[in-house]
Amino acid sequence: MILILKPDTDKDGKEYRQLLEFLLHMKNIQSRVHDEKGTMHTLTEIYLVGDTAALQIEEMSSLPCVERVVRVSEEYRVLGRHHDDNRPTYFDYKGVRFGQDNLNIFAGLCAVDTPEHVELMMKALKEHGQQCTRMGAYKPRTNPYSFQGHGKSCLPYVFELAGKYDIKVIAMEVTHDSHVREIHQALEQTGHPTGVMLQIGTRNTQNFELLKSIGREPEFPVLLKRGFGITLEESLNAAEYLASEGNRRVVFGLRGMKTNMGDPHRNFIDFAHVPVIHRLTRMPVCIDPSHSVGTRDATSDGILDIFHVTAQGVIAGANMVLVDFHPYPGKALVDGPQALRLDELGYFLEDIRIAREAYEKRVALAGKFRA
Repeated sequence: MILILKPDTDKDGKEYRQLLEFLLHMKNIQSRVHDEKGTMHTLTEIYLVGDTAALQIEEMSSLPCVERVVRVSEEYRVLGRHHDDNRPTYFDYKGVRFGQDNLNIFAGLCAVDTPEHVELMMKALKEHGQQCTRMGAYKPRTNPYSFQGHGKSCLPYVFELAGKYDIKVIAMEVTHDSHVREIHQALEQTGHPTGVMLQIGTRNTQNFELLKSIGREPEFPVLLKRGFGITLEESLNAAEYLASEGNRRVVFGLRGMKTNMGDPHRNFIDFAHVPVIHRLTRMPVCIDPSHSVGTRDATSDGILDIFHVTAQGVIAGANMVLVDFHPYPGKALVDGPQALRLDELGYFLEDIRIAREAYEKRVALAGKFRA
């Protein structure tokens, strides 16, 4: 059961204290308080966990500060939408807004290789007005003999260059608690010139101890990629692990499903699930066209498959695009064949702008139809 409090409830006020006191003395019921930042107000929700079947909605609705009560009949989700809950929500990190109503581009190196390549990437992003990037320092690989990333040794120069070129947020995959500690230390060492969005890769979507640990991490938002061999429901529950431990700043990533039915693409493109996730949850949705397609193949119209599937996801309402670029794809240590070139960055961003405009026109048309 969820108690949705009146907008901008005063947590220092008498009524709020009375409510918490009442909930504290309920038998076999635990309460968790979560703040959800909306476009106009801060919304406070109290999640009641335990023996809630006997609780009456009318009684709980009469409690101080309570505006509405929602009984969750489906599996309990902190991140989920329930019944007619269509409130727009978002979170801010380092001055960048992440919500279901906007779009951010994270173009960058799948794997950091040299400081020179990192700087060329950062410089190009700055010239095109971008504030975010992806930079892989830790690279879990299927083959144990493949390049595993430079790890903590590259973090200081990556962060310093991000600060030099005013890059606000870096998406960076981690696979262990120690990686998070190393990121903290490198940010401290360099004076916190940028921010980091921790990325949980598809291989670790069901690494529950890692999910719980990162869920208790208060500083960094998280990009959770869908597991490549599990259902959407199972992946959404993985996101719930993060939120249930306290970190609700979660972006859900679609990166294609591992199946031969997607051939000749690397994975079966699942960007049709963008609106599904919007409907089921309040999470922003990221698409990863590079790891979905896996090549630079183009159609007879001259448009790369990566551009085509990116447009499909953006037109469906995606809120973040994670895409591989490299100054010299032939020299990339990881996934060079799918990386876009720096001279294609402006073209890629303009193509996304066209697709986003199409999405916004579709939303406006739907609004007219409903009216």
